[in-house]
Amino acid sequence: MVSPASPPSNGPAERGLKNRDDTKVYLVGGGVAALAAAVFLIRDGHVPGKNITILEALDRLGGSLDGAGSPEGGYVVRGGRMMEAEYRCTYDLFSSIPTLDKSRTVTEEILAWNRILQTGSKARLVRAGKKIDTPPFGLHESHILALERLTLEPEGLLGSSSIADQFDTSFFETNFWLMWCTTFAFQPWHSAVEFKRYLARFLHMVDGFAELKGIMRTVYNQYDSLVRPLKAWLDERGVQYRYGARVTHLAFTDSATDRRVERIVVDTAGRATDIAVGADDYVIVTLGSMTEASSLGGNDAPAPLAPMGGGGAWSLWRSIAQGRPEFGAPAAFADHVDLSKWLSFTATLHDPTFFDRVRDFTGNIPGEGGLITFADSNWLMSIVLPHQPHFIGQPDDITVFWGYGLHVDRPGNFVAKPMADCSGRELMTELLGHLHLAADQEKILGAATVIPCMMPFITSQFLKRSKGDRPAVVPAGWSNLGFIGQFVELPDDVVFTVEYSVRSAQEAVATLLNLKTHPRPVYKGAFDPRVLLGAVAALHAQPI
Repeated sequence: MVSPASPPSNGPAERGLKNRDDTKVYLVGGGVAALAAAVFLIRDGHVPGKNITILEALDRLGGSLDGAGSPEGGYVVRGGRMMEAEYRCTYDLFSSIPTLDKSRTVTEEILAWNRILQTGSKARLVRAGKKIDTPPFGLHESHILALERLTLEPEGLLGSSSIADQFDTSFFETNFWLMWCTTFAFQPWHSAVEFKRYLARFLHMVDGFAELKGIMRTVYNQYDSLVRPLKAWLDERGVQYRYGARVTHLAFTDSATDRRVERIVVDTAGRATDIAVGADDYVIVTLGSMTEASSLGGNDAPAPLAPMGGGGAWSLWRSIAQGRPEFGAPAAFADHVDLSKWLSFTATLHDPTFFDRVRDFTGNIPGEGGLITFADSNWLMSIVLPHQPHFIGQPDDITVFWGYGLHVDRPGNFVAKPMADCSGRELMTELLGHLHLAADQEKILGAATVIPCMMPFITSQFLKRSKGDRPAVVPAGWSNLGFIGQFVELPDDVVFTVEYSVRSAQEAVATLLNLKTHPRPVYKGAFDPRVLLGAVAALHAQPI
């Protein structure tokens, strides 16, 4: 499953690679895709670290893999990315990256950790205050046939249809849909093609899905477990960072014989500067952003929906895509906030009561159970209680958990307000209502700091799209420009995963530098008879 830690240590000349001592590479955006690209440039392409510059508009790296805060003010994670055994590019990348204490690689740490603490939910769904252990999928035969047809149907025949176009309304009332949509954050109006890719990509997890078997996690939040070790490795190799550097435009040489980036326009504190791109240089851009325009609330304040249209990753994509269809169609993803937004929240607790009650109710210790979804919730609220501590340096008497809701504009069951308009205290009040913990409410609320986070674009990568809306990693005819992240086209793999970002980075570097180290093929369980039989048996196990 895991590739070797790194290529042989002999130099590029001995391995027949081009000497890159004078090559400069500019990475636009500082998320995990850009950090991965920097590693692959150094490890596989032998570009000197000092020749790589990451241009990041914010004051820190990591992008959507964030984690910040303090016990006093409250911790914040906008989301948590699940992993599984077939994240081939991710484990390849992190097999080269030591943990912060340098005791082993990050890949070794992740694999060892998940052998110790294996996910096995005993309360994946909760209804009327009662847990459902291993919920039956509840599928009609017509639903199963539709799922099987969708898995096999060519993407071209699905076009820009939605998931709702492929199923009757009763499908969206099944336990299967409740578990699938909350695990992966799908909505009925999202792309049928993306839903199909998820079905195919995670077919090997259908058997055991009701218990979240096979789901893997990092020891800490992903910023501490993934981003910090990546940055430490890049620091040691002299990679350059420019924070507060917002790239607003790329200037091109665009002739019949030469299509390339010649200049990068950067805004730093309101001052525009240009970076000249040399003949042997490369520019790799992270397109779009799931977490752009995110806003935070507080215990007594909701998270506002930030105004759209400010400069950022979406503005840059719009700028460079004008008149260049090979750069994709950002409007397909950025212009539908009402269809892509949802709200998450992070709770920092100074009292163990809540964690004790949930542990006793579910039968799972923190970190073992995974996602808990409240099926009766008007907001379709879910929570995750991770293993503690969730942050490096988190005090022993502090616990942290995360939750989110998919229906943020509906009034709550216990708080008569839309989720989007609720303060942290109100979100926690709603959650305690679903858990029937009214007797402990005052004690729990008095010791909790709950921070809501509104994310306008968080599922924009799932929106309905047409062929060409997502550009190729290296657009045809362009010699020094690559695109990475969640909004490029990678056949067979699925967005909203760390794996997708890392795969895009590895493919961009290998293609631009003409290397042999392209990503390993996406795992396809449908070609394994054991996987196929297990999935079919699970779907048919308890039909209505």
